[in-house]
Amino acid sequence: MTLILGINAFHADAAASLVRDGEIIAAAEEERFRRIKHWAGFPSEAITWCLADAGVAIGDLDHIAINSLPGAHRLRKLIYTAVSRPDPRFLLARWRNKRERAGLAEQLASAFPGQSIRAQLHFVEHHRAHLASAFYASPYPEAAVVSVDGFGDFSSGAWGYGSGTELAIDGQIWFPHSLGAFYTAITQYLGFPHYGDEYKVMGLAPYGQPTRMEEMRRIVRLQEDGTYRLDLRWFQHAGQNLPHQWSNGIPTVGQHWSPALETLLGPARRPDEPLEQHHKDIARSAQVMYEEAFFHLLNALHHRHPTDHLCIAGGCGANSVANGKVTVATPFRQVYVQAAAGDAGGALGAALEVWHGLGNPRSQPMLNAYLGSEASAPAIEALLADPTRAEALASCTIERPADDQLCDQVAAAIADGLVIGWFDGRMEWGPRALGHRSILGDPRRADMKDILNLKIKRRESFRPFAPSVLREAVPEWFERDGDVPFMMQVYPIREEKRTLIPAVTHVDGTGRLQTVSEAGNGRYYRLIRAFAAHTGVPMVLNTSFNENEPIVCTPGQALDCFLRTKMDVLVLGPVLIRRRG
Repeated sequence: MTLILGINAFHADAAASLVRDGEIIAAAEEERFRRIKHWAGFPSEAITWCLADAGVAIGDLDHIAINSLPGAHRLRKLIYTAVSRPDPRFLLARWRNKRERAGLAEQLASAFPGQSIRAQLHFVEHHRAHLASAFYASPYPEAAVVSVDGFGDFSSGAWGYGSGTELAIDGQIWFPHSLGAFYTAITQYLGFPHYGDEYKVMGLAPYGQPTRMEEMRRIVRLQEDGTYRLDLRWFQHAGQNLPHQWSNGIPTVGQHWSPALETLLGPARRPDEPLEQHHKDIARSAQVMYEEAFFHLLNALHHRHPTDHLCIAGGCGANSVANGKVTVATPFRQVYVQAAAGDAGGALGAALEVWHGLGNPRSQPMLNAYLGSEASAPAIEALLADPTRAEALASCTIERPADDQLCDQVAAAIADGLVIGWFDGRMEWGPRALGHRSILGDPRRADMKDILNLKIKRRESFRPFAPSVLREAVPEWFERDGDVPFMMQVYPIREEKRTLIPAVTHVDGTGRLQTVSEAGNGRYYRLIRAFAAHTGVPMVLNTSFNENEPIVCTPGQALDCFLRTKMDVLVLGPVLIRRRG
């Protein structure tokens, strides 16, 4: 038996994964245990959980892999430093970060004191780990593969081709040019300052028009070979010592855009200022610019590797709007986006790269993302018997119906307009709630977004909610067909169906769907099927089970979120909890 632990450490979205004989058996982000979004640092809690889930100790591991290679692309770094002469503090900050990664053995020893660690350590170049996480987890025997993100190991992107157990990299985009840096700069300019806020710009974009494309094409310049470059006059990430925080807490990232950008696009929006139409137009223009550059790269990649299959990874792999257009904007016909496409997924990619680098057969594909924590029925019963929660639960009824009855009762509650907390099975790997740690509602209700924001989410009104749809019903309800199990693509909803499901239809007529299959989703599939029997609509509204925090991990966190919000019903595995009245 070969055990390989993969980690993403000393960066945002710290995570761990465990691969046993080519099978992905556990994976989780550190934020779920630390309860801090995008937690950055060393993922000791996620590592501990992965080992415990597999019933092994740190000393049982054969290999430990991290998704970074100290010293990678050293010559390019030296040339850049000699030519660009960046702020010395900029160089010192990056040297410190690399030193942390190089000290992996010491970090492991500190996290697991007194335990013998015999595993061989492997440092995997950042984008190779991304590419490996996409291709080796995919069901495709061969595919073109692309990674696009901010920066890692002095690169912002890479592309190549995978076949069987081999993965070849054809080319890379080098620092300081980056589509991720471009999108981050626009996100900050629009008044969304926190790490990971880029998804807000993607949600805002459909409310605008691409009126600023002339300016955007001055910021991002497409090259004849399929690559792109940034005009650095509009940025300051290339050489200044921007404040960054990647260790033991909330990640922060300095301001990427330079003051000159305001001469091109007008005054930047402060976070407390209202969103005006011109802000929405800039968001739409930035999204269109990203798509132009992304598809420009993909078309060049397909020309080199004319295959039907494409695998996508990297932080920009979370741009589900662009992902959903790949099959219409490029010759690729099938798209696989790994569930944790961003840096967390690098933990998985590092482990899979080591497995295949040892000459082993192709790993098993990752067809579902349910790789995280699970609570047993006895643990749930012990939680409900906890006297500290007795007073709060006194206002609830607690039932334990048979499975079919549970699904039918919850489906009826959703159809009645109630808000459901759904906690079932193993926690999802990646940023999306996929029906195991989800809040569910009726997609037919035009007011459901307002109800959810009032009762639980308290988030910006422009952000959409997602439809979880039975896989076999996709062609009837969407203009495109495909497997989207990880909610990483946006499809247009058929025009005649949009008025039937207003709560999950975005302003531009699209939906960020999750396809739900019977084989992969069990009880969640049966719930949606029961809802379809009640309403004729084969989908439910799905949003993450949280309230301004990471997605809930344990039954206790789910129960506490239910009790402190105005959720109507909570499902904890086989247990159905309703508020009286």
